[in-house]
Amino acid sequence: MVRLPYQKRREIPIDFSGEKMYLAHSFISDGKQQNSQKPLILAVEDNDDNLLLISYALESLGCQFICQSDSSSTFVVAKEYQPDLIMLDILLPSLSGIEVVRYLKNDSLTYKIPVLAVTALATREDRQRILQAGFDDYISKPFLIEDLETVVRRLLRGKLEPHSSYELCQD
Repeated sequence: MVRLPYQKRREIPIDFSGEKMYLAHSFISDGKQQNSQKPLILAVEDNDDNLLLISYALESLGCQFICQSDSSSTFVVAKEYQPDLIMLDILLPSLSGIEVVRYLKNDSLTYKIPVLAVTALATREDRQRILQAGFDDYISKPFLIEDLETVVRRLLRGKLEPHSSYELCQD
């Protein structure tokens, strides 16, 4: 049995344009551990194992997080929660990460949120196409936790504690 660093999946109510929506394919880090000082990261990944790895990495960095396996509501969640960073897979079943980032970068409420592409697309041409679509940075899967931490720290611009749990364990 695997102990997850977040509460079990639950519906997250969102009031958007007077309509209440429920994100059945989302989970949010445990509210008891949340602290308003911690950066909030929205991670969108359709592979459960990758999503679990990302959630562990974000927890070790001291972040709050919302994880989604379906990109269809990512734009709504980003507008509602205003995360400090969005981590977005490219190859997703409903809307591709490229389509989602275009929506995000064209909206006055979300265009300033940094978006990190986390993808298996790893050629130089893929990277160039992804960055030109509006992503702020790129990391290819599989990735090392320390590489992910470096990119996340850079995109969060000083919003994280100086040392992560991972770094402390290495000493």
